[in-house]
Amino acid sequence: QVQLVASGGGLVQAGGSLRLSCTASGSTFESYAMGWFRQAPGKEREFVVGISAGGGLKYYDDSVKGRFTISRDNAKNTVYLQLNSLKPEDTAVYYCATSRTPTKRRDEYDYWGQGTQVTVSS
Repeated sequence: QVQLVASGGGLVQAGGSLRLSCTASGSTFESYAMGWFRQAPGKEREFVVGISAGGGLKYYDDSVKGRFTISRDNAKNTVYLQLNSLKPEDTAVYYCATSRTPTKRRDEYDYWGQGTQVTVSS
């Protein structure tokens, strides 16, 4: 069992930045790939970015390439998502989740955090 707590969301103007964090409980964090998803009102939850267990592989949705950066610190059981050059269409609840292998498929993620709201004003 893994519990994930996401934080760092907030209200920011277009062009601004935020850094999200997701901290996991348990001693097996370093064995999981991690992903960030987002869900806007009335839309499906969509993949944003992921990182392999060791951090060597990162995979992004095209909509955020060059603007978002994922990283992890296994000693702190934490994965980070740096959001730069934010746009109003990035407004959503952002969720972190674990998977056993690097994947963009939502149904391959096992444990989910509670989500943190990111709102970008124009």
